Amino acid sequence: MTDPSSGPGASDAVPGLVDAATLPGVPDGFQRLWTPHRMAYITAGADAMRATCPFCAAPGKSDADGLIVHRGRTAYVLLNLFPYNSGHLLVCPYRHIATYDQATSEEVAEIGELTQVGMRVLREVSRCDGFNIGMNQGAVAGAGVDEHLHQHVVPRWASDANFFPIIARTKALPQLLGDVREAVAGAWPDSAA
Repeated sequence: MTDPSSGPGASDAVPGLVDAATLPGVPDGFQRLWTPHRMAYITAGADAMRATCPFCAAPGKSDADGLIVHRGRTAYVLLNLFPYNSGHLLVCPYRHIATYDQATSEEVAEIGELTQVGMRVLREVSRCDGFNIGMNQGAVAGAGVDEHLHQHVVPRWASDANFFPIIARTKALPQLLGDVREAVAGAWPDSAA
């Protein structure tokens, strides 16, 4: 198979850019939203994700592989594998507990501190206009992983709402998870929690 970025339809203005109209296939009325970061979920399969708690497994991985941006004493911060917006953070205790009332006072304090630092870092690296912060506890409350407590820190921008979630049940994310993790981890202060 030949490289389409060097053959007919290749753009002279931008190396590697290909005019899709010159590629084989039958045009249709659909736009394509490429989300290569979701291959991790597809190849692992939903059963594998449920068999092991992802929030217990993440600290045993490298920061890059676990999407971890900061490790604290009793809690840590990682990117959501299925983010609502770019920079969507999760603050998790290391202990496998299901609800906030099971957390120790030290865990509660550190989850709060890490949430505050995460907000400051996201403001710095992404210039967001606001945040949604919250915990869904229990499957009935919307928790995707209901056995392990985690707090969401979702950066918001005045212009981040569009028709994709409403019409196509799709979120458009302008940055890859690895790039976001590097930016947030790189801006995280060394003295934080």
